[in-house]
Amino acid sequence: MKIGSISENKNAEKRISITPDIVKKYISSGFEVFIEKGFGDHLGIKDEIFLTEGCKIESKENILKNSDIIVQMNLPDVGDTSLLKENKILIGNFNSNKNLETIKKINEKNISVFSLELLPRITRAQSMDILSSQANLAGYKAVIDSFALFKKAIPMMMTAAGTIPAAKVLVVGAGVAGLQAIATAKRMGAIVFATDVRMASKEQVESLGGKFLVVEGSENLETEGGYAKEASDEFKKKQENLLFETLKKIDVVICTALIPGKKAPLIINEKMINNMQPGSVVYDLAASQGGNAAFTKPDEIVDQNGVMIVGESTILNKLPVSSSNLYAKNVYNFVLNLCDKETKKIKINMEDEIISQTLVK
Repeated sequence: MKIGSISENKNAEKRISITPDIVKKYISSGFEVFIEKGFGDHLGIKDEIFLTEGCKIESKENILKNSDIIVQMNLPDVGDTSLLKENKILIGNFNSNKNLETIKKINEKNISVFSLELLPRITRAQSMDILSSQANLAGYKAVIDSFALFKKAIPMMMTAAGTIPAAKVLVVGAGVAGLQAIATAKRMGAIVFATDVRMASKEQVESLGGKFLVVEGSENLETEGGYAKEASDEFKKKQENLLFETLKKIDVVICTALIPGKKAPLIINEKMINNMQPGSVVYDLAASQGGNAAFTKPDEIVDQNGVMIVGESTILNKLPVSSSNLYAKNVYNFVLNLCDKETKKIKINMEDEIISQTLVK
């Protein structure tokens, strides 16, 4: 069987879906692997490295026409999908809620489209979980970037000239990205607070050395799949009052709260930001879905009365090698799950919830 990947639009996406290490794994699993010329040049991975591992270089047209499986980061553009032949498989992170109509047109050619953000949160799918692997890196990088913008030292420092207090960090949303942000900020010497609508997060936050902000009379707002669900108006009001008082003393806020398929909840409002100390930083990882903070603009830094609000929508482009390595491994594990263990051929087993829930129709 042939598996291939074509170059993404590098202005918008720096990550790649097949790395040299993964080429070896595909070949040992019985696949032929094809990529475009210059596929990894922008990451410092020359074609020779891919060729050494057994990969083959082909034109975009030949890859799309001849590969049994195409693996990508994002949905290929219309011109490229028109080259796909019937009975092929397309795998990636296709934001299926937003791109459903485009995917349906691809389905008309009898092409099976698997969008990996739809993976069920079960133990067997953990090695394929692209949301977790990428969010982990995003949480880490958000802390590094926000601390670089903050104009003071992060850890407490005791000197002959006096003591510099430790920076206070608030992490909004204690999912995978939030927990990594807590761990990173704590390692760098900050005092870390966190808030989340899922009460199960309290123990995880505290195990990392963070202080969990509990909303009075809060209920557990967690779906069966482990995601956060929308809070009631009463909860939002109580959370707002708690955050208003807390943010007066916070130096850096990391926003990571997202609800799958919906606009990001607005948690840090204008009144809260206007009440923060000048020089504070709000780093909003939810910018591409509307943002958790008022004044957030995707890929811009807004100065609001001395508070910097950073809207980040492409943070993984800042760690493209690490994020590509993890994503490529996730995809490889998903492809293996598609293969019948005896025949070593692709079998779309709709009784497997990993396959049935990621297949977009």
